[in-house]
Amino acid sequence: MKSINKIIIILLFAAAIAGCKKSFLDRPSNSQISSNNFYKTNADLRLATASLYAGAEWWRWSNNALIPLGDVLAGTGGFQYNGDLVQLYTRTITGQNNLVSDGWIGLYSVIAQCNTVINAIQQQAPASILPADKNAAIAEAKFIRAVAYYHLAVYWGAVPIIEDNTKLIKDPLLNRNIVSDVYKFIARDLTYAAQNLPKTDEKGRVTSWSAQGMLGKAYLTMAGVGKSGGMRDQALLDSAKKYAGNVCKNSGLALFSSYYDLFKSQNNDSPESLFALQWAAGVGYGNGNDIQTYFAPTSEVLPQKNGGWEGLQPTYDLYRMYTAKDTVRRKATIMLTGDYYPELNAAGGGYKAGGVGMKKHVIGNEKDNNAPTMDIWSSVEHNAILRLADVYLVYAEAILGNSATTADGNALYFFNAVRKRAGVDPVAVLDPVTLRTERRVELAFEGQYWIDLVRYSYYDPANAVKLLNDQDATHGRISFTYDPKTHVATRDTTAPPSALPATISAFTLPIPASELTSDPKLTQPPVPYY
Repeated sequence: MKSINKIIIILLFAAAIAGCKKSFLDRPSNSQISSNNFYKTNADLRLATASLYAGAEWWRWSNNALIPLGDVLAGTGGFQYNGDLVQLYTRTITGQNNLVSDGWIGLYSVIAQCNTVINAIQQQAPASILPADKNAAIAEAKFIRAVAYYHLAVYWGAVPIIEDNTKLIKDPLLNRNIVSDVYKFIARDLTYAAQNLPKTDEKGRVTSWSAQGMLGKAYLTMAGVGKSGGMRDQALLDSAKKYAGNVCKNSGLALFSSYYDLFKSQNNDSPESLFALQWAAGVGYGNGNDIQTYFAPTSEVLPQKNGGWEGLQPTYDLYRMYTAKDTVRRKATIMLTGDYYPELNAAGGGYKAGGVGMKKHVIGNEKDNNAPTMDIWSSVEHNAILRLADVYLVYAEAILGNSATTADGNALYFFNAVRKRAGVDPVAVLDPVTLRTERRVELAFEGQYWIDLVRYSYYDPANAVKLLNDQDATHGRISFTYDPKTHVATRDTTAPPSALPATISAFTLPIPASELTSDPKLTQPPVPYY
């Protein structure tokens, strides 16, 4: 297992095969964008930043860690035959867990690539390129770097901040930096991005609205750091409200009309998508989106009818979050026995679910998506890391802030817009439980619920721990069956909960053992960055 410093040094020199697609997805190789002969025109800058949206760097995180860490840890899904997933599900995680290692290494690979682009533009771009164009390209890379650091901070807490890859050649041993400084670094990058990115751009590229939405989310998370008495920092809540509210009210963006259709490849990069990974077909193993290949409930609906090796089983705890009216989101997110999906294996007459499984990200085969070169290693789904609906709910939570309830008009308007799109009734009052439940249902299997729980644990650790343990006490973190004749879901009573009791330490992942071996300084107390 390569450590982060080895990977970053390798990225300074080595080439990696990049995905191919039209427009800005015609990516250059990593060796090309590291060359002194690159960055001579604005077109070069655009190609360089295009390399940051997918490929091998994002593959390790998106395919091996995003859903396992974001949803399995949180009790949303599980798979009992993969030892690494079982560790996440049962809170018995070790430093040898491959999914945890892939998450850490993948995110630092993204950061290394961002650093390469940022520093090269600053040092090599000629005066003939307009300053605004240089700043916009740097802002694009800083946005993506901030997203990577945000996930590192949420999952591992105090982590090393790296801005210059070349310094690792001289001194590859790194200290971790204190959590508050990591979030400060994230906010700094996102602020720069918000100020220098355009308000509109080519489809799929991030904009100032993307940065402001992510900045609102970051401030909402930061507001609880260092707090433990149930109250968050009001100034940071106000900042979250400011940036998320600006996106909600002034961007001109709107939710996609259909929640169900939002996750079809035909609707990739809709205006609701503020940041999505730009995967292409036919790029080979390790460079494309293969989420559905592993987690689909069956190979019948996949390209070349291959895959479905680790059909992710939604938990009973997730299922019972859906109300009787919340059928659109439920069917778009999880399959129940007897559900019919005409868009999957359409040429074969569609697909009727033979059991319970994950539906989101399962988009079908190459014919279903009019993508002849699509194979098991390269789904053409552009999975969103930040959606407008997420920002709507961030804004509502920032308004609620430290209050027990709110009937604020703006909070209710944007919160209920999410529910209206799903076809469920509006609410008249918001409280923390209502918000967490709505976020869980809206964003299930998008790697978000564990982030929400970590944010909760920052400022109210006792109740956050209780929430996890209550999942086990009520037998929620286990699979279930569904009878399509009686419409009754029955939890699996033959497999009692086996998760270890949660403590506050459960909210921080262990640093991979390979990293501790190559850099013993990671075991030392974190130090300030600023």
